[in-house]
Amino acid sequence: MIAQRVRGITPFLAMEVLERAQKLEREGASIIHLELGEPDFDTPACVRDAAVSALHAGWTHYTHSLGDVDLREAICGFYRRRYGVTVQPEQVLVFPGSSPAMMMLFSALLDPGDEVILSNPGYACYPNFVRYAGGVPVWALTHEEDGFQFRPEDVAGKVTPQTRAILVNSPCNPTGIVLEPERMRTLAGLGPLIISDEIYHGLTYGDAEEHCILEYTDNAVVIGGFSKAFAMTGWRLGYLIVPPSLSRPMQALMQNFFLSTNSAVQRAGIAALSCAEADVERMHAIYDERRRFLLGELKRLGFRIPVEPMGAFYVLINARHLDTNSLRLAFDLLEKAHIGVTPGIDFGTQTEGFLRLSYANSLENLAEAMRRLEAYMARI
Repeated sequence: MIAQRVRGITPFLAMEVLERAQKLEREGASIIHLELGEPDFDTPACVRDAAVSALHAGWTHYTHSLGDVDLREAICGFYRRRYGVTVQPEQVLVFPGSSPAMMMLFSALLDPGDEVILSNPGYACYPNFVRYAGGVPVWALTHEEDGFQFRPEDVAGKVTPQTRAILVNSPCNPTGIVLEPERMRTLAGLGPLIISDEIYHGLTYGDAEEHCILEYTDNAVVIGGFSKAFAMTGWRLGYLIVPPSLSRPMQALMQNFFLSTNSAVQRAGIAALSCAEADVERMHAIYDERRRFLLGELKRLGFRIPVEPMGAFYVLINARHLDTNSLRLAFDLLEKAHIGVTPGIDFGTQTEGFLRLSYANSLENLAEAMRRLEAYMARI
């Protein structure tokens, strides 16, 4: 017997594509992976060295349930330097990845029937976190002609007595947009708690400026982590910054369900914030080179790109001239062109017929993917 809350969880289509791609690889196919948002770089050497040193120094025991106090203080210092905001270590909770952090956050916030306003399109897993906690996702549509920016007036119209939070993600997956500061300020003034997923901070390009929601309100939760900018996906290290009133209840959840996060990995997180700046800048410059290459090639091939990505490492393209069913198109590309991409329907109804391509891959592989895509289009 499967619980109702589990029956309501939909598959993560990016993983469905990956798993089919891996099966094809086992059969001998050469797949170019553009479906997942995972850096292809190694974790910076100073971070790896810090983890090894921590293990040799005996960092193999439980830490404080909120997280190693040295790491929490380092996170506070980072936010003070980068955004000019003051956060206390007691407001920071360190988790084995930002996904478990979101699961605990929504478990703490939501009673059955409580609502969370989400953007459509948006990260595919958000509504499942909300549903699993008993909540109800409420969709605020964003539009291609607006570059998929939140319309605060539309969000305001969705607020009800059942609204517990508004979730924003900037830089955004899947669109790559960076939310405009005035829109953030207006959203922060609507009343409900703002949950700001800032996992792609450190990955903005051109004139785009990333802002922390704490610059505009204290009635907010920040979701952060080390996976993307620091190329630490496999380390599983994320955190929340919460209002003081939420810290103690969430600590009780942490004590019961996780006890604490890996102690040596937390020491690596301290190193990432103190010694990896040059590595992050190097990776950032390479991502930007790939971004510009991919944009040029996709335009040459005739794809409409509703908004040029200014953050993260994704390009969202309108592929409706090839097939209005993005799931069918993604699997056809995988089977016939051996390119892994994510179908737009994974992110919401507003991007059905779109495809998301990740440029967290080498220029050589991106160029080969474009050759394969061009050949596929010629055939069909």
